[in-house]
Amino acid sequence: MANKQRGVVDVTLDKKRRLKFDLNALSELEDALGKPVTQLNDGTVGMRELRAMVWAGLLHEDPGLTLRDTGELIDLARIEEITEKVTEALTAAFPQGGGKNGKGGPNGTGRKPNASPSGRSA
Repeated sequence: MANKQRGVVDVTLDKKRRLKFDLNALSELEDALGKPVTQLNDGTVGMRELRAMVWAGLLHEDPGLTLRDTGELIDLARIEEITEKVTEALTAAFPQGGGKNGKGGPNGTGRKPNASPSGRSA
């Protein structure tokens, strides 16, 4: 069961899994992308970034998971649904009032990150 209060969101990939973006996951994501999480809102997020976000969000339950393994878990026919779940989990990881100007979200604006590979806001 998802617990949005703790930043955990259920997602169905190869099986039911749980995305969680704690400090460790966000740090791993930054390492994988070579940029701060706050820059994810600066433009369109592509497949490489989406795969890394899913990977980082799953590390808490599967520490041995690789980026390549994660890519095999993502069904392109369900990419929009998976993108929505990642966006939901990332947004839940930043409590309301925790960002700049007292607003939640990874960029402190209260907005969800633009995690859609098609360029549409998720």
